[in-house]
Amino acid sequence: MAWEQAQADALLADVFGYHALQMGWPALHSLHSNRMPHRWMVGTEFEPPCAADVCASGTPPGFDVCFDSRAWPWGADSLDLVVLPHTLERSADPHACLREVERVLIPEGQVLITGLNPMSFWGWQYKRAHGKTPDATGFESGLIGYRRLRDWLRLLGFEVQVSRFAGWTPALASERWMRKLDALDALGQRWWPILGGVYLILATKRVPGGRLLDGRRWRAVRSPAAAAVPLARSDSHIGRQTAPKDLS
Repeated sequence: MAWEQAQADALLADVFGYHALQMGWPALHSLHSNRMPHRWMVGTEFEPPCAADVCASGTPPGFDVCFDSRAWPWGADSLDLVVLPHTLERSADPHACLREVERVLIPEGQVLITGLNPMSFWGWQYKRAHGKTPDATGFESGLIGYRRLRDWLRLLGFEVQVSRFAGWTPALASERWMRKLDALDALGQRWWPILGGVYLILATKRVPGGRLLDGRRWRAVRSPAAAAVPLARSDSHIGRQTAPKDLS
């Protein structure tokens, strides 16, 4: 949590715009250092206080609004920044959630995603302990890998700007023993960074631009087929009269 908070403060402090939101995980204040005038903390169906029966009576404390992660109430091209802290791995349909992010973000809008890495000590220990049964936090064993998430983002037109990892020590019950293994973090960051327990991705939505040519400008361009093409003549000797040779 401390690492994710420090990364969010450093990466999102200079992201400018008007509208930003964080979906889930209220313990992380990712928009604390951001200076956008409109910022929302959103609760979803996988947050315990945002269950259907609770949201029917009103918005739970700590959240500004609650809705389903697969259907967002914002219109297209309306948000400048979206933060998904461990959201995709807890959503009922991560593909639909990511498509909604692409829809609501403006061109050049940014999304910050954090997740547990299944190719790590943490991911292996979690899947071994929980299997396919979600625990109280809502996590399931179907964690999304880093390379897999990059492929999803590229298919939706996002360009990955920042990729970072953290947490190479095994997840132990004793914090004292984990501190004794701090050397593994230094070794992992240098030699096998992609095996970190937590990954972070900052991506930008890219929209290809084009230039519209009206009919008059298009007709004003000369067709290259109408231009005369010079040809090299090889029969320049035809028609010349040569003097007869003197046979005497």
